[in-house]
Amino acid sequence: MVYLKSEEQIAAIRKSNEIVAEALTFIEKFIEPGVETRILDREIENFILKKKAKPAFKGLYGFPAATCISVNDVVVHGIPGKYKLKDGDIVGIDIGVELNGYFGDAAYTFLVGNVSLPIRRLCQVTEESLYKGIEQARVGNRVGDISAAIQEHVEKHGYSVVREFVGHGVGIKPHEDPQVPNYGKRRTGMKLKKGMVIAIEPMINMGKHEVYVESDQWTVRTADGKPSAHYEHSVAILDDGPVILSKRN
Repeated sequence: MVYLKSEEQIAAIRKSNEIVAEALTFIEKFIEPGVETRILDREIENFILKKKAKPAFKGLYGFPAATCISVNDVVVHGIPGKYKLKDGDIVGIDIGVELNGYFGDAAYTFLVGNVSLPIRRLCQVTEESLYKGIEQARVGNRVGDISAAIQEHVEKHGYSVVREFVGHGVGIKPHEDPQVPNYGKRRTGMKLKKGMVIAIEPMINMGKHEVYVESDQWTVRTADGKPSAHYEHSVAILDDGPVILSKRN
């Protein structure tokens, strides 16, 4: 079901997303070689709780942690644990927040220490593709316009788009319709309307697009073991264009 949000609802969703953005900014100083991913998760959860909000992912569909933390070839849904970050890693952190019944969602891929130029480039192009997609989140456009903008940009640079996991509506629930794939054709899919709030989240692989889910039923890895990058914003679609609700300072 697609929920068209009122101005008041979008304002409430923005507050949830502000906490997401603040948490992503807050955690950056902890990201360094030697830090266990479960420490990052704990720090983020405590930060969210101090804001009188809840980590939206904890327990969602049975997920065991407050945040998804995905290192190197983990695409999404990495479970925080004893893994210690190493120099040269990349770590995608995906945060959901519930505040007063409204949901925010965003993700960012952080560089750990001295990351190689090819992997930095993957992250740069993936983040660029997010904003290419956001540019298309306009009243009268279609979901496929977002999808195609992302796909065209990353494939032009030799990267591939994950097919099995996509963006989504967000705000009243953590996951709503419509689905927002990161691949597709322009002028196809649902027409975008004023009041829609969507999470646009390119998941882009350095190698081939194929992925698999580990035996924990959560951790998604690239099939070829090459790195993957993930960036996400929650975006409101308004008459005068897209508004990023989860923008970091």
